Amino acid sequence: MASPLVTIICLCYNHEKYIPEAVESLINQTYTKLEIIIIDNGSPDNSREIIKKIASENPAIKMIMLSENIGNCRAFNLGLAESGGKFIIDLSGDDLLLPDRIKEGLKSFAENGEEYGVNFTDALYIDDSGNVIGQHYKRDHKGLLLDTVPEGNVYSDLLARYFICTPTMMMRKSVLDQLGGYDENLKYEDFDFWIRSGKITKYCYTDKVLVKKRVLKDSLSSGQYKRNSNMLSSTYQVCLKAEKLNETGSETKALCQRSIYEFRKALFSGNFKYAHNFSSLLIRNLKPGAKRSLYILINNILKLRS
Repeated sequence: MASPLVTIICLCYNHEKYIPEAVESLINQTYTKLEIIIIDNGSPDNSREIIKKIASENPAIKMIMLSENIGNCRAFNLGLAESGGKFIIDLSGDDLLLPDRIKEGLKSFAENGEEYGVNFTDALYIDDSGNVIGQHYKRDHKGLLLDTVPEGNVYSDLLARYFICTPTMMMRKSVLDQLGGYDENLKYEDFDFWIRSGKITKYCYTDKVLVKKRVLKDSLSSGQYKRNSNMLSSTYQVCLKAEKLNETGSETKALCQRSIYEFRKALFSGNFKYAHNFSSLLIRNLKPGAKRSLYILINNILKLRS
């Protein structure tokens, strides 16, 4: 593989405390053929001024300053439309890339070939102050993975369970173009991207910690299972997409597994409308013999909880 241009789309919303370190992690990449696009999504804090200062010191950085928050999916698509890279990284303004992230990603793409459209890695979780509080994949005392990380055709794996740390992804732009970017009707992007891209491309894993993901109490993901969550609607819409995409028994089984997980999460967080929606989706995709008894059980549980 020649030296392709890699575009990093860095989305910022109220990240005044973190955006300088995030951008520094991009500038310090060992692979240097980069295009950096920073999008401020209508931050009411001091993020815009900080970004302008960073860009004045690094003229190659492109800025998109939005007057209001238009949602992550739509904001990312604006950056995607301006991007010229063959590969894309979607990075939040509070997360960090370690120096070899892009170099290792390109190495993996070169080794695996054109049919692989997404590369992902292990990550460290850090707190507000940058202290390490965990690691994405569990490892033994020698640092070896305790579980196998799916690779290749991973659609069913992506549908059944969460196993990818989102900011570790590096994507071929051709895959994003084929999908038409992120779905702007959704509150968040990763699950939908996994489902739609999992049907058209393969995934490869680099077994190294190459990203630091910051865990904050007020982050978008932290509100997914709070009562009256507005994110569960997006999760349900993606599951309906998967229902239409599914072609095999194993894919239907994966959807049932996901539906059970989301039903339980919605039920115990008090989101009874979506508990009902996910239970209906589950019942609709079960084999006929299991439907009636499960239907009765779920409805009795819902009556007790509501």
